[in-house]
Amino acid sequence: MTVTATSTPPPAAPKVSGGKGGRTRLSFPVVLLIVAGALLALSAVRAITGAQDVTSAGQISAALAMAVPIGLAGLGGLWAERAGVVNIGLEGMMILGTFFGAWAGWQTNPWLGVLAGVIGGMLGGLLHAVATVTFGVDHIISGIAINILALGFTTYFAKLWFNTGEAAAKGGSPKQSPPADDITSVTIPGLSDWLHSIEKHHWFFVSDLAGVIGGLVTNVSLLTIVAVALFALTFFVLWKTSFGLRLRSCGENPVAAESLGVNVYRYKYIAVIVSGGMAGLGGAFLSLVTSHIYNEGQTGGRGYIGLAAMIFGNWRPGGLAMGAGLFGFADALQLRNGGESVHALLLLLVVVLAALAAWKLYRKSFVQGAVSAVIAAAVLVWYLATDTVPTEFVSATPYIVTLLVLSLSAQRLRMPKADGMRYRKGQGK
Repeated sequence: MTVTATSTPPPAAPKVSGGKGGRTRLSFPVVLLIVAGALLALSAVRAITGAQDVTSAGQISAALAMAVPIGLAGLGGLWAERAGVVNIGLEGMMILGTFFGAWAGWQTNPWLGVLAGVIGGMLGGLLHAVATVTFGVDHIISGIAINILALGFTTYFAKLWFNTGEAAAKGGSPKQSPPADDITSVTIPGLSDWLHSIEKHHWFFVSDLAGVIGGLVTNVSLLTIVAVALFALTFFVLWKTSFGLRLRSCGENPVAAESLGVNVYRYKYIAVIVSGGMAGLGGAFLSLVTSHIYNEGQTGGRGYIGLAAMIFGNWRPGGLAMGAGLFGFADALQLRNGGESVHALLLLLVVVLAALAAWKLYRKSFVQGAVSAVIAAAVLVWYLATDTVPTEFVSATPYIVTLLVLSLSAQRLRMPKADGMRYRKGQGK
């Protein structure tokens, strides 16, 4: 039987990412040095500008809370794209998670709400898998359709379920659910107070380090701990097990994987359903931990930002966690009305852009170097001429940071080779 040509190229060898042929990965000590360098830079900015909130425990605690839903959405994208399926529908799956999480949470208890949110996201993932894997629908079109359907579904049923009867009596409305109970938060006794006392001295670097650690050990939701565990579990499953090797082979070269006996459809289905569950968990976090209610428009584009964090992290959990932390930090600035903090960080942006310009000029990329230098000069003038930044700019900070990070990191990225390609069963035979 003659096999027709397809969009997936014939394999040279069954190869998965992360091998010697790819880009060099950062070792753990190097990552620690990068984190220490970033903290040192923030400490210097705080000392120069006097913006004490930049590294305060409150800012870090808020950043952690904002980073979790972004990170979970990105983790969902990582599962799907490692299996070769682009999941633009993460935003819609998060919306389903917020709705079902709040719906079950106020009627029963928040942990059942978390479970309902995960199931809601998984249903969105299943729909995406059926469309893309079984019927071969374009991944982008399917994802956008899921985002639209999820928004329409939740808008309709919020009016139907939250605006009548007991729900309305307990505070529900066409655009929000009744409040759910809190999920338990934990604080390490003694350590949190000691770190807070050190932070109040405003010592260079030492107080900043105390503020960062204090924010990570004070009033931490149990669901946040679950999210951190999921990052570690994802790394173990995808990179340390034979199951993960087979799943990643489906995203690198499904034809070669099928020729070696891998059921490509099954692994793609599993990956996309898990992807939806992760995004749904991120949505449930928003409605049950961040605000305790479902609100229309609650996700605020965090599904897309999670996808950007995954790309920034080069499709790996560690890099994704760093990206989610960065975007969460920016998101927390608008939450805390951080006009002074954003203004202080303009100085750090000037240094980064100036260093980038010098590096580009050294590499003889004169156009890029000149553009970076001009932007650095413009930001420096803005910083010197003002004392704060407008509220509108603070609100846009997460999205501006997303664009900056993606533009600066684009040259080092290496996506799975078969990511987004249409695959039909039997191509490997």
